[in-house]
Amino acid sequence: MFYSMMSLFPQSRLMTDDVRGETDIEAMVAIHAEGFRRGWGIDEIEKLLADRTVRCLLLRRETVLGTRRVLGFIMMRSVAGEAEVLTIAVASARRGHGYGRRLLEEALRRTYAEGVGEVFLEVSESNPPALALYRRLGFGEVGRRKGYYADGGQGGTALVMRLQLR
Repeated sequence: MFYSMMSLFPQSRLMTDDVRGETDIEAMVAIHAEGFRRGWGIDEIEKLLADRTVRCLLLRRETVLGTRRVLGFIMMRSVAGEAEVLTIAVASARRGHGYGRRLLEEALRRTYAEGVGEVFLEVSESNPPALALYRRLGFGEVGRRKGYYADGGQGGTALVMRLQLR
């Protein structure tokens, strides 16, 4: 009985959205700091958002009351038919639910619609969840950057990966 009554009420939903203001940027800073040894500050994110070549996509959970909470984001730069994933981050409490994949897939759809032919990214060789995601979506290794992660906390070496869209 309780379950059937609950099904009468609308459920929260996931949605992709653009950055809407300072509250979103503060959420992005917090999420990025959870996922990276050196998280980006407000100034760095604002500078990237001001760059016309950079696109940012947020993943939000919208509650039945209309509250929208940022769960993750992706930032990409597109220039001359190529794009680069600058960062993708999901709140630590929300990892493992496919949110990173959802963000990346939507960003790739939009990038393809803009006429971009290939997408690049760098990822730590010691980040199995990210590597698995990128490989499942068709990214392949095209190079290595030893010492890319100067602090050594992420294994030091970055794999350069590429996805051919066209």
